[in-house]
Amino acid sequence: VQLQASGGGLVQSGGSLRLSCTASGFTLDNYAIGWFRQVPGKEREGVSCINYSGRAINYVDSAKGRFTVSRDNAKNTVYLQIDSLKPEDTAVYYCASRAYYCSEAEDFIAWGRGTQVTVSS
Repeated sequence: VQLQASGGGLVQSGGSLRLSCTASGFTLDNYAIGWFRQVPGKEREGVSCINYSGRAINYVDSAKGRFTVSRDNAKNTVYLQIDSLKPEDTAVYYCASRAYYCSEAEDFIAWGRGTQVTVSS
């Protein structure tokens, strides 16, 4: 059972990125996928989540209107589209899974390797 986040990179402020979270060893159909981010020295922060049926939520106000989470079960992948990137979005982004519904970070059971997002001003 493994998750892998990818799609990060260096972008200018105002740009966009689409992160992917791909599962191997299991299918995502019955899992909620949460996106989290962490800056060294700071606590991990929940960003967005999508439950097994496709309902999406944002954990933080800064994600509203800029972060869009979606899923393609046929590709066993969940996406996080980030628009209008800001320097404060710079972090390592992780995806994690738990059964069916979104919840707090500590309730997620499988975490993937993160992907670095760096936004230059």
